[in-house]
Amino acid sequence: MNTNALRAALAHAQQQSGRPDHPVRSPLSALGRRQLTPMDLLGQSMSTMAPATCMVYIALWTATYSSGLTGLLTIAGVTIVMTLVAVCISQFTARLAAAGSLYSFVAQGLGKRATLTAGTALLMGYLGVSISVLWNSGSDLLALGLEAGLPISATRTTVLAICIIVAVVVAMVAIRGVRFAARTILVIETCSLILIVALLMRAPVAVEVTEPAHSLPVGFMIFLAMQTVMSMAGFESAAFFGPEARRPLRTVTRTVLLSPIIIGVLYVSAAWAGMSGHAGTLLNAYFGGTASGAHPLLVAAVNIGVCCSWLASTLGCVQAGSRLLFAMGVDWVAPRALATVHPRFRTPFVAVTVFCCLSLAGAVVYGTDNLANNFDIVVEVALMLGYTLVSVAALRFLHRIGEHTAVTVLCGGIASVAGLALLMITLLETYRSGAWTCAVWAVGFGISGSVWYAVLRQVRPASIATIGEFDTVETADLLPGSAVLTTGPDGRIMLAPERFGP
Repeated sequence: MNTNALRAALAHAQQQSGRPDHPVRSPLSALGRRQLTPMDLLGQSMSTMAPATCMVYIALWTATYSSGLTGLLTIAGVTIVMTLVAVCISQFTARLAAAGSLYSFVAQGLGKRATLTAGTALLMGYLGVSISVLWNSGSDLLALGLEAGLPISATRTTVLAICIIVAVVVAMVAIRGVRFAARTILVIETCSLILIVALLMRAPVAVEVTEPAHSLPVGFMIFLAMQTVMSMAGFESAAFFGPEARRPLRTVTRTVLLSPIIIGVLYVSAAWAGMSGHAGTLLNAYFGGTASGAHPLLVAAVNIGVCCSWLASTLGCVQAGSRLLFAMGVDWVAPRALATVHPRFRTPFVAVTVFCCLSLAGAVVYGTDNLANNFDIVVEVALMLGYTLVSVAALRFLHRIGEHTAVTVLCGGIASVAGLALLMITLLETYRSGAWTCAVWAVGFGISGSVWYAVLRQVRPASIATIGEFDTVETADLLPGSAVLTTGPDGRIMLAPERFGP
């Protein structure tokens, strides 16, 4: 197609209209637009969940606990609920692009206090997952080093030293650029998945390993349901990259809808493999090592695959969590420095550094005796609270703009009720078991928005009005001479026709 005439017309229009004295820019334009392809977004969402590793543990739980078909149905039920949550999230991603994901979306459907509560829950959820996968990355790398005969000691100090190295490398990759990071984690997670899926399809073999006894603060089925929620946490992380995606309203929405379905199928398959014994070869090799009779090369391959999945998840969490901190910095509900973007790579390097430091600080205390299980429950409560709030926000948002349908009402209603029910049952279970720490954290999450709001009213009252910023059209997006953008008294960007002449 010959576009010379079109280019000449645009150039003429630009000369006639002139350049605006004060061009309007989107509050999120510093990140750089139209960088990520649909595959980049899918890789980001997939890696955050660490599906390869989670499949191994799901297979272990269904193989060693006498859950039978109930365990399989529990995982399938959670998958359905998370898919309904994805439908609720898609109502926002199809209409706006934001760097804060659920935090930004809740602002469109619920009040400011609920938005800050969702922000707290989402930040604690992603930070908790990051701490867990960072610690497990260090532990697995230590195990690989010992298997390879490296002269290192199997101590907690060594694991923490490895965690520091992993955090530094992950931060450097995340700062280097979003496309580089997204494609790196896509390759890593894909290779890990291929290996794990292939081993789960082997002929049935007796499982020689058992799940270590844990003092669970909840019953096993609730534990399995909440662990599945945690294993699927991050399916919506593509929504953090709306401003940076090509055709975001379409590609982000498709990724958010597809991710829980794909991962849910993998998890249900892993549960079936654990129940039927097909996962025996994998479980014996990973948890039993060569002592179980597995070939050394198989043991090495499985450990490398799982370790790579941990590493990809660490990077995925940093990518997502840093965008959340960036969005809070833009809104000024957190230190403004978090919104600082690298001038060359166009990544929120301050937010990346802060998130990695927080993850390392958490890893120092993670992994101690009797801490991991209670820690996981707290993280799961935070995540479930965030998903429940966004489901309710979708109902309110669609009602406000008059675009409700029977499908959205049904999906939003079921997701909201299911999320609230799972939260209440979990709190009751922790109360019965005497796990007061979990209940205290849950109450803290519930009141966090009100406390944060009260602090902002005293310290920075102007920031309350800007909570929930999202990507908007800017002067560079308009055809020359077609219209102009102005900023209204409330700080919102408005479109007005351009006037020529005096």
